[in-house]
Amino acid sequence: MRSALITAMFGLSATLAFAAEPEANVQAFIDTQIAPWAQDPAILSAVAAQNAHTADYDAAMIEAMDQTWRAEVGTGASELVDGVLMNPASDLLRARVAESGGMMTEVFVMDAQGLNVAASQATSDYWQGDEDKYQQTYSVGSGAVHVSEIEFDESSQTYQVQVSITLSDPDTGAPIGAMTIGIDAEALM
Repeated sequence: MRSALITAMFGLSATLAFAAEPEANVQAFIDTQIAPWAQDPAILSAVAAQNAHTADYDAAMIEAMDQTWRAEVGTGASELVDGVLMNPASDLLRARVAESGGMMTEVFVMDAQGLNVAASQATSDYWQGDEDKYQQTYSVGSGAVHVSEIEFDESSQTYQVQVSITLSDPDTGAPIGAMTIGIDAEALM
């Protein structure tokens, strides 16, 4: 399944010419740069704690929180945004982005509802549950990987791809959330 998703990602990009190496580079990046810390206790405990808090949220509450996030992101102090950006799991994500030497552009973690738990930087919305990065990982189950199409990011002037994976409970193997990693696609070539 991973190979099919990775192959599809490169097949869908008509703007760049790729050889066989980028597919292997994406898989190698997942195996060497993401997998070793995707099960970090700081990340998993943050997801588990938020799952306990948000388990009973209904669609109206999630929509209201998403609207609040969108209105407050980038405006300064916001309890909702700061709660996601100012926690130990977010500190870990920022460290991983910094250690990547420019390969990773962002990392964010979602709970079982698709709500942000931690992020290296603010996302444009709080709820990811309606997007493939969540629906093709958490909703699929443990071991699921979703690789987005390569897109040109105006703010960084680079081609980027998002790799998303399911986060699982290490004891039971049950999915508990998902994580998305933005990768500079040119660095993979």
